[in-house]
Amino acid sequence: MAVAAMNHFTILTDDLAKTLAFYDEHLGLKPGPRPPFAFPGAWLYVDGGRDAIVHVIAGIRREVLVKGVIDHMAFSGIDLAGSVARLKAKCVPHELRRLPEYGTWQLFFHDPNGAKVEIDFDSREAAPA
Repeated sequence: MAVAAMNHFTILTDDLAKTLAFYDEHLGLKPGPRPPFAFPGAWLYVDGGRDAIVHVIAGIRREVLVKGVIDHMAFSGIDLAGSVARLKAKCVPHELRRLPEYGTWQLFFHDPNGAKVEIDFDSREAAPA
């Protein structure tokens, strides 16, 4: 068996509206077509994309939202300075690192449900102010 690409991540939430707003504001992901499941949720797409890359399952009690064996999800991004500014403006704790030798910028933060998000930026992007 071999894989060809990553398909999607699934996020569990007790607050669908807050989760959707977070992923829209900080990653630009938008809700789109989703099968008529018997449980609430959303599928999130990159603007203009044809495949959902994050699935959200809603209606989960807060005490059930626990970290599993997957540490984080990572995305490729553009506009490092703008991304950091948005996180700061919303008081979202974050960590910015640079990969040794490669220079890739790694921006880490958590969504409202505790899921760790990483966005990787090209090494040629300027450091945020």
